[in-house]
Amino acid sequence: MAGVLIRLAQPAELPYLQEIEVASGEPFTDVGMPEIAADAPMSLEALAEHEVWVAVGGSGVPVAFIAVGPVDDATHIHQVSVHPSCARQGIGAALIEHVTPADRAVTLTTFRDVPWNAPYYERLGFRTVTEPSPGLAELMREEASRGLDPATRVAMVLLPAHERP
Repeated sequence: MAGVLIRLAQPAELPYLQEIEVASGEPFTDVGMPEIAADAPMSLEALAEHEVWVAVGGSGVPVAFIAVGPVDDATHIHQVSVHPSCARQGIGAALIEHVTPADRAVTLTTFRDVPWNAPYYERLGFRTVTEPSPGLAELMREEASRGLDPATRVAMVLLPAHERP
């Protein structure tokens, strides 16, 4: 991850972040989920509503981003995307670590069986949520209403450091 700087996204960068999200979705085709690869990225309005951090390479251009916001008493990751040309370099993990508060949990929803989704987050210390909070449950209902099969999805939490086993 050498040479990558994490900073708040600039408004003018938001359209480029959509391009990163589209590119990072392409590998879903290889695991039999072409509909996910073809899914539209977060809207500019949705990106603007969240706290968005970017990882910027040596060229000064973002190569990855994370969009977070509060859900119940947690920091929720609404989207994390790394451009495939920069994948497997620890950039996604660095973004997650950057937005992880010391005193509050971090949550996300993801695909249960896609290798770079739930299994990846488990390696970072996230655990499956058995009883989602009201806000997290609502997010999962919204995902289902947009066509994401609830049987393929999972909510996960990274507890604050002082609460981890």
